[in-house]
Amino acid sequence: MSPRGVATPDVREQLFAAAERVVDRHGPGALTSRAVTTEAGCAKGLLHTHFAGMDEFVAELCLDRFARTAAQAESLMDLAGRNTVAGNLDAVARALFDYGGPAISGLAMARPGSMLRIREALEGGAPGFDAIQRAVTGYLRAEQRLGRVAETVDPATVALAVVGTAHHLLMTSRPGTPDPGPAMTRLVSALLDG
Repeated sequence: MSPRGVATPDVREQLFAAAERVVDRHGPGALTSRAVTTEAGCAKGLLHTHFAGMDEFVAELCLDRFARTAAQAESLMDLAGRNTVAGNLDAVARALFDYGGPAISGLAMARPGSMLRIREALEGGAPGFDAIQRAVTGYLRAEQRLGRVAETVDPATVALAVVGTAHHLLMTSRPGTPDPGPAMTRLVSALLDG
């Protein structure tokens, strides 16, 4: 436990990671500020020192995880011509499930205040599914220019299908349900063969 008055390094990430562990273990209903700070091993009031409340905390957690996935998607361009196209796309699709995944998405959907904050942030330009879709489209076009993706494949449609399916799986999966990763892998392979 951090003593009172001692700075906690990288407090946001420490609290976000603790929240993910709480939700993964006990479900969305168990997420309270006390559960998060207990899991993080920090002072009970720390969450409310950095966030206006749980709605803001959950919204910021989701937005942070969207931004991480968008950054990974943007790095796809660095992989053009390397590894396999399917493997590169699969890694980005699976990142959506790794950074919070279904448990955190479900948590945000259950909190109207969080959803409003997320929607406002996305409308204001925060990276989300649109940024991921644009990055995947650009990557696939680069791979087409290198001859690694067939000319018959429409990059924008494949990107929409991959990101849309990942979004669907995030919104409909629940903790404890089968891993959606294999379905994403099959989808990516099928789309690239088209």
